[in-house]
Amino acid sequence: MKVLVACEYSGTVRDAFLNLGHDAMSCDLLPTDVPGPHYRGDVFDIIEDGWDLMIAFPPCTDVCVSGARWFKEKRADGRQQRAIQFIRDLMNAPIDRIAIENPIGVLSSEIRKPDQIIQPWQHGHGETKATCLWLSGVPKLTPTNIVDGREAKVHRMPPSPDRWKIRSKTYQGIADAMAAQWGSL
Repeated sequence: MKVLVACEYSGTVRDAFLNLGHDAMSCDLLPTDVPGPHYRGDVFDIIEDGWDLMIAFPPCTDVCVSGARWFKEKRADGRQQRAIQFIRDLMNAPIDRIAIENPIGVLSSEIRKPDQIIQPWQHGHGETKATCLWLSGVPKLTPTNIVDGREAKVHRMPPSPDRWKIRSKTYQGIADAMAAQWGSL
């Protein structure tokens, strides 16, 4: 399967698909953290390159509830509407199977409610981080390893220059579930 992992610099999801023998590439404006097939640039430069599946992790800065106190400013200067339009454009890409990931935020009211909300503890990580999935042509993820522990570790991280980067990385158990379940379609 030819898989595009959009808005991913970490290579976590890309590598989960590669490990199962798929032709996968990550794409982001940032360079990849881990060597592997990666397009550094605008996802719309390559979105029509014959992908079978796209999993996209668009930036959540302007649309997630953790930044709600700045929504008025973000609406006034157009940042929020640009972010929403970017996500709409990803959802409307000419790809048969699409999954869009984002935290709880305005997408539920601006676009539509997510098809599924998953948690890291459903896939082997004893933490909470509600993650919404908007799905087209792919089924909901089935939990792979429900574990104890409901710590909001990511939410409670102290400020640091790399906090945003650490918070945005996909949990390995979720990446593996995506690759195993959606890669077999």
